[in-house]
Amino acid sequence: MSTILEPNPAETELPALVDACELEAYPGETMERRIARGDFAPEGKRVRVLNPRGTPPAIALLPMAPRPSTLDGRTVYLVDVRFMNGKSFLEQVAHVFEERFPGVKTVVRQKRGGYTEDDPDLWREIEENAGLVVMAIGHCSTCAPAVAVHCIHLEGRGIPTAPLVTGAFTDLVQAVSWKAGMPKLRFTFVPHPVSGKTPQQLHEYVTGPSPVGMHSVIDGIVRSLTSALTAEESKSGELERPIPRLLGADTEDELHEMFRQAWWTDGLPVVLPTPERVARMLEGTHRSPQEVIGRMRPTATQEDWSYTVEQVAVNAVMAGAQPEHLPVLLALAATGVSALHSSTSGFANMVVVNGPMRHEIRMNSGLGALGPFNHANAAIGRAYSLLSRNLGGGAVPGITYLGTQGNPLNYNNICFAENEERSPWEPFHVQKGFERKQSTVSIFRGRTYSHMLEVRAKTWKQQVLNMVGGYTPVPSTGLTLLMEPLAARAFKEREGFETKEQLAQWFQQNSTLPYETYWDYQLVVNYIEPLARKGVEPFASYLAQPPDSQVPRFADASKIGTIVVGGEKNAYWYATDFIHVTTVSVDDWR
Repeated sequence: MSTILEPNPAETELPALVDACELEAYPGETMERRIARGDFAPEGKRVRVLNPRGTPPAIALLPMAPRPSTLDGRTVYLVDVRFMNGKSFLEQVAHVFEERFPGVKTVVRQKRGGYTEDDPDLWREIEENAGLVVMAIGHCSTCAPAVAVHCIHLEGRGIPTAPLVTGAFTDLVQAVSWKAGMPKLRFTFVPHPVSGKTPQQLHEYVTGPSPVGMHSVIDGIVRSLTSALTAEESKSGELERPIPRLLGADTEDELHEMFRQAWWTDGLPVVLPTPERVARMLEGTHRSPQEVIGRMRPTATQEDWSYTVEQVAVNAVMAGAQPEHLPVLLALAATGVSALHSSTSGFANMVVVNGPMRHEIRMNSGLGALGPFNHANAAIGRAYSLLSRNLGGGAVPGITYLGTQGNPLNYNNICFAENEERSPWEPFHVQKGFERKQSTVSIFRGRTYSHMLEVRAKTWKQQVLNMVGGYTPVPSTGLTLLMEPLAARAFKEREGFETKEQLAQWFQQNSTLPYETYWDYQLVVNYIEPLARKGVEPFASYLAQPPDSQVPRFADASKIGTIVVGGEKNAYWYATDFIHVTTVSVDDWR
């Protein structure tokens, strides 16, 4: 359907944003302030474009808990959120309290579960004992915001807190606390890193200077817990964050520079989303342009942004997509799964299209399908990253993107169609309960891949196990094989794997690790051991095994998948650590 976007005169007056924080609390906030000041007033300009960003939620300001004037006679809980060496660091905090504040009782406790998991029993205990909290250590893209969010929750229960975060994550946690409604949360920043340090070094951290401010870490903790609240720290209310629909500038060059400075691009030039181009893009769907179709955020500790069909179309235009690609992009956006997951480990996504839509939009599933040789593959992959950046409030390094090395796949993901016609097995979407005649898009998340030629008759088993030998055995890591049709037929016709499921079972049963090695992986300690100790299977059984046993690298064969793709020039194929996230219909978005 055709939709004409008529300029709204009211939109030439752009509302001022609340200047509540000097940091960018979401991508492009600084640029929005310039727009609000009139630096890019659309009136009389030659080029107008639509804003590529989604809508952030209003911020509910929360007052902090009242502070005692002294710590004498009080109990201070030193709460470890389970990042490596965090407990050792807090033990040094306890030693310093014992040395300098003998009238204070300290209790070192480890919060249950993973970083973000709530611990209502511990919170209740602290509340009943009129305790105060020092929480540590914010040291990664997940645990640092988790420290902030837990402390904000405790402040709301009337418990004074002193969140401890390393100096590498200052911008991140300040932005998170602002968006969570407590912009003045009293962080004490400690030197980075804490992991790998000796007890003596950690003791020196506690007594030495903070990397932010003119005080020692221990003095910062005490001030956080005892200084009287300021008027700003006691505020409540709500802050709206309006987003203008239309933008304008003198020239296309100036607009391109605006988009680049505001972090609205992937660093490369985009197609400017003029009203005319967006209207043409919207011809690719029957949905109303103003229909809100989803919410997205870069991590569980960040805020959800909402977005409309039109806002997805804006990002599709920027990526160079065509109207025929829009249903796939709307389906991706509606999942709420970001392509730019903010983890220090550098996640990336993979997008696989199945069904008739592959041919309708001329996607590549054969020769060179994983490379930059097809418009649909490239544009859909890039648009998914752009809409994740702009609609989901993500991808500002240091604030909403924390990949310590990043991932080159984030430019346009791995985006291709399955070669259903040359596969000896049923298509992936049929495995997930759809009919062959339905069109779907599947999302996978992972970090890396390894490569092999052929399925060797004598040694293929050891060779393929070597391929996956470096993949970390945590729930967020899976195994997805990108199987060239020649290799797929070798597995079926020569090795007897009649189905993809049989191949998955083989990998699950044969890819193992020594018990000690498995339980010494830091991410296993962070994410799997808490589950095992709570009795969650199969991890509880793994933990109960004898020390000389082998532990499966992949806990669940259903998380091991195979996609057939390639042009049958040679039996090269990939093993990836990507895990299936979801498969959804594209037909609903035509």
